[in-house]
Amino acid sequence: MSLSENNQVLSVLSNAMADAVEKAAAGTVLINARRRFPASGIVYASDLVLTASHVLEREEEIPVILPDGDQVKAALVGRDPGSDVAVIRTESSLPAVVVEPAAQSARIGQLVLALGRPTMEGIQASLGVVSAISGPAHTRRGGVLEGHIRTDAIPYPGFSGGPLVDTGGFILGMNTSGLTRGASLAIPVKLTWQIADSLVKHGSVRRGYLGVRSQPVEIPASQQNGLGHQQTSGLLLVGVEADSPAAEAGLMVGDILTGFAGERVADADDLFARLAGQAVGDQVVLEVLRAGQRVELIATIGERK
Repeated sequence: MSLSENNQVLSVLSNAMADAVEKAAAGTVLINARRRFPASGIVYASDLVLTASHVLEREEEIPVILPDGDQVKAALVGRDPGSDVAVIRTESSLPAVVVEPAAQSARIGQLVLALGRPTMEGIQASLGVVSAISGPAHTRRGGVLEGHIRTDAIPYPGFSGGPLVDTGGFILGMNTSGLTRGASLAIPVKLTWQIADSLVKHGSVRRGYLGVRSQPVEIPASQQNGLGHQQTSGLLLVGVEADSPAAEAGLMVGDILTGFAGERVADADDLFARLAGQAVGDQVVLEVLRAGQRVELIATIGERK
């Protein structure tokens, strides 16, 4: 490829990224709710804005600066410190554009843009690639995040609450520096929207409760035959609370929990993630190994208080 052709390719890519920033910037706002640096927010609906919970040091009369420079006031709808997601509601409908979620999840190696509107001067952007997609992971705010996106985009001050977007300007996740020390992550858009929906409906995130104490255990090859599929680890139940969803479903001490609603359970984080994403009150099929044989039980998920 000639030098002129290379320049043309770079020019096309550069223009595409600039267009992506412009598109997502139309739905990225400034939120001034803490003493130090302002933060960013994502227009989620005509009167709702997503942001990071840790940037909200007030819950009423929150100034929100729109892309055109106008200011509106907002109040907290709900927050989930464990995932660092919060939703605020503006006093009037927003002229800003609702940012569109990407049709496909982020992929490792994908070019991405982290955006923020931390000052009145306008939108800011940082380019990077997706370096890892992980989860579940314990956060320093006492929660377990079901999934997160790690990039090498520079998390400038005030980017928390802003969008991570693809080169088409579609949102892949919400940026936050409030979950781990010394690192900026993005919460995947599907998970962010799920948490936001719960906050709008209930004011908090309702997390499932099963009522078991467990420890990870290796499953011998001989017992894997009883499962009917290969799985090297599960959760040995060492306690079942009386009158809990687990007890009512028929779970017993000594069972090895291997599946939850069709998904494999290999360790405690797997179970926590399934419960965190499971609607309270839903009936789910639990797969256990009991005396070397596969058993299916139906549990109605309770709510963790």
